[in-house]
Amino acid sequence: MEQKIKQANGNIGNNIRRIRLEKGIKQMTLVRMLQLQDIDITREALVKIERGVQHISVSQLQGIRDCLETTYDKLLK
Repeated sequence: MEQKIKQANGNIGNNIRRIRLEKGIKQMTLVRMLQLQDIDITREALVKIERGVQHISVSQLQGIRDCLETTYDKLLK
């Protein structure tokens, strides 16, 4: 089973949402990009991650970092 990263105060989700919006990427577009990388995620899961109510897996975080062309520092701060 893959390790999950616990969100403190939803910071990771807030950062994902902010960066995604800055780049003009819709939630479904990001989900499709992740699915093309064989990362198992649904739009509903992304919504929960962005709201900080669902933990994020290591592979999801890595895929989001790659799709958004950002760094772990920007996602985790």
